[in-house]
Amino acid sequence: MKVVFLGATQGMGRALARLMAERGDELFLLGRRLDVLAGQAADLRIRGASTEVGVAACDLEQPDGFAAALDAAAATLGRFDAVVVTAGLFGTQEALEQDAAFRRRVLTVDFTNTVEFCEQARVKLLEMGGGVLCVFSSVAGDRARRPVVLYGAAKAGLSHYLDGLDVRYRSHGLRTVLVKPGFVRTGMTEGLKEPPFAVDPPAAAAAALRAIDRGSPVAYVPSIWRVIMLAVKCLPRWVRRRADF
Repeated sequence: MKVVFLGATQGMGRALARLMAERGDELFLLGRRLDVLAGQAADLRIRGASTEVGVAACDLEQPDGFAAALDAAAATLGRFDAVVVTAGLFGTQEALEQDAAFRRRVLTVDFTNTVEFCEQARVKLLEMGGGVLCVFSSVAGDRARRPVVLYGAAKAGLSHYLDGLDVRYRSHGLRTVLVKPGFVRTGMTEGLKEPPFAVDPPAAAAAALRAIDRGSPVAYVPSIWRVIMLAVKCLPRWVRRRADF
């Protein structure tokens, strides 16, 4: 595949980009820092990417740059088959409640600006005849819970948006893949209490790649979270008021 990747420099995104490179996919990386992107591009080329890995600046906090970044990817790849978005921000409930500026950043980046980037990517993919739009959300968006009220709200909106794209555009050739990770051991979750079924980035990336190849509309990572969140969705409100999970 020819893949445009936003968020390939750390965590699950880096692990997924490496898996794609190792099987020979052509990659074009988008991100905030060109120096970091260049280092990641060199690493992916060594790992087997079938061509030189292009890079362009793209910051989810600067939506005015989205169009130029996608144009740069199209100019280098000729066309692309997939856009993968793993970038985003995270904050604990306590941090988001206490810092209004940080709260606005997280809500804007994780919902509004990610949706805007996806809208521009959707248009490009449909103009090219269709393809895969894979976006990482979170199980935190499946049901309101005490520890993730704000972060979960942003992810719930993002998940709803991807679900809507699938309903509206799959018949036009756009295959959306909504990846919902549980707890993954990354820099983002460092220092947090680790729940059961935590996984490392390579395991999460492998599950995400299977979903991309199959065109699965929704993929829980790892898959046990589908069962867990089904149970959580069935909990009455009075239980969720008392439960700290």
